[in-house]
Amino acid sequence: MTLQIAPSREELMILAADRLVAEAQTAIAERGRWIIALSGGSTPKALFELLASPQYLHKITWGRAFLFWGDERCVGPDDLQSNYRMTKIALIDHIPIPVANVLRIRGELASESAASLYAHEIKRIFGLAEGQLPQFDTMLLGLGNDGHTASLFPESDILGRDDVLVAETWVAKLKQYRISLTAPVINNARSKLFLAAGADKANVIRELLEQTGNYQNYPASLIRNADWLIDQAAASQLQR
Repeated sequence: MTLQIAPSREELMILAADRLVAEAQTAIAERGRWIIALSGGSTPKALFELLASPQYLHKITWGRAFLFWGDERCVGPDDLQSNYRMTKIALIDHIPIPVANVLRIRGELASESAASLYAHEIKRIFGLAEGQLPQFDTMLLGLGNDGHTASLFPESDILGRDDVLVAETWVAKLKQYRISLTAPVINNARSKLFLAAGADKANVIRELLEQTGNYQNYPASLIRNADWLIDQAAASQLQR
């Protein structure tokens, strides 16, 4: 595990963009393609906008990139809550990536069907036999102030699932179905990168990184050997 603390949110985005560029270039050089699972939310939105900017646009060979998502709300692709929609506006519309390389979760379908279809697409792209786990090159992870990551929420019925790659889950406090990669899939990624900003995450980050307090109740604690990129506000409660 590594921890990098940026002085500001803007510098955090630069750190994260440089990290993704390096991982993309390494994966493409070594394996011919870069397969990343993206996260939703406001923090990655700023990162995606930076990657789509002239400063970064041509640093990644987008024709060799495959975009997946760690989770999705059960909404249509044009819904304001859709992780796919946010990424499309911030990144996909501005980069030269083949349509076939964008593997979104079909949130407009019934949740069970959406999960099954997404698992099928993962198996197809990775060429998996039954029972095998995919190995994403990069797993970009967010962190909620309740300790959730992807759509692995506290007390979720999918926290212990190791029999499927993708699962649907009812998030009671949000009154919404979500589709999520399961913890074993996330843990099997070559690189797992938590990206977090803001003082509202500081207490959760302190407990997770220092393994104190309620950290074992946070689903993010299920993710092993992850690297952390956070800003100074998110790091404000760490003992340093």
